[in-house]
Amino acid sequence: MFAYICDMQIKFSIIVPVFNRPDEVAELLESISKQTFQDDFEVVIVEDGSSIPAEDIVNAYQDRLDISYYFKPNSGPGDSRNYGMQRAKGNYYLIFDSDCILPPQYLSEVSKALQKKYVACFGGPDAAHSSFTDIQKAISYAMTAFLTTGGIRGGKKAVNKFQPRSFNMGISKEAFEKTQGFGQIHPGEDPDLTIRIWNAGYETVLIPEAFVYHKRRISWEKFHIQVNKFGMVRPILNLWHPETAKITYWFPTVFCIGLLIAVFLSIFFTFHWFLIAYGVYFVAILLDALRTTKSIKIAFLSLVAVCIQFYGYGIGFLKSTIALKIFKQQPQKRFPKLFFKK
Repeated sequence: MFAYICDMQIKFSIIVPVFNRPDEVAELLESISKQTFQDDFEVVIVEDGSSIPAEDIVNAYQDRLDISYYFKPNSGPGDSRNYGMQRAKGNYYLIFDSDCILPPQYLSEVSKALQKKYVACFGGPDAAHSSFTDIQKAISYAMTAFLTTGGIRGGKKAVNKFQPRSFNMGISKEAFEKTQGFGQIHPGEDPDLTIRIWNAGYETVLIPEAFVYHKRRISWEKFHIQVNKFGMVRPILNLWHPETAKITYWFPTVFCIGLLIAVFLSIFFTFHWFLIAYGVYFVAILLDALRTTKSIKIAFLSLVAVCIQFYGYGIGFLKSTIALKIFKQQPQKRFPKLFFKK
């Protein structure tokens, strides 16, 4: 039984690239198996050259889900998603990272939203599950709060031309074929695809009710590496798609430089107002995190997460901007670790 939307039959295909994370796959598949959605859908797991495969985990769900498993040489998550979509039987692809957990109503909410307004591509927000560690919850706050990212990842509703993120996004088969899917850059493959979807004439929206629980990184070091790469990728995307560049992308860099200036002025010139302004901002973060997480420990950890987020992204953005704008270096040559080869 399929859902009828805009005079067409929609069959969902869930696409999940995996690299050495069988335990996460088990949690994700368990959450998928508990969906309240009544129509048919399939799951496609793409093992991206893992040395710790998840095949046994997938096989354990063969009697509970319409599920397929593919193993391929390592070529990155973007190419692995393309690989899965090329082999999927459905005509609307739902893409998740392996470190996500779906609430039971996820597919039903997506179906309901697409019946109300069909779009070729959508994104959903993420939230912290009660089982997550305190650090994971703090990182989730930093990545989703209005005071840090403008709330765009946490469910801001007044969003047109929303840029879906590949941990939780949907794309029609038609839009996938028109754009040829994800590129070889990583991270950054999702906004790059979104921009090409716009250029192809399709609309993207946020479906606030289609949220997932996203674990993200489990240590400060891994989180710093992740956000630093995000910062390095953004100037590359601005170079490829200059019409999408925004002054707000400079905020973390300006924040870090401004903090250094504020400390310098306070120490050597006894001018404290800039430093006080930063203090007010950090207090606001602390209080908002306390309100959101209901935990004083997680609230203080959220301060740490925000500092790592701004520093990692800001320095990465500045480094990449200098390399591309001032020294006119080619992205693939200057930052080869940000690109996968097929």
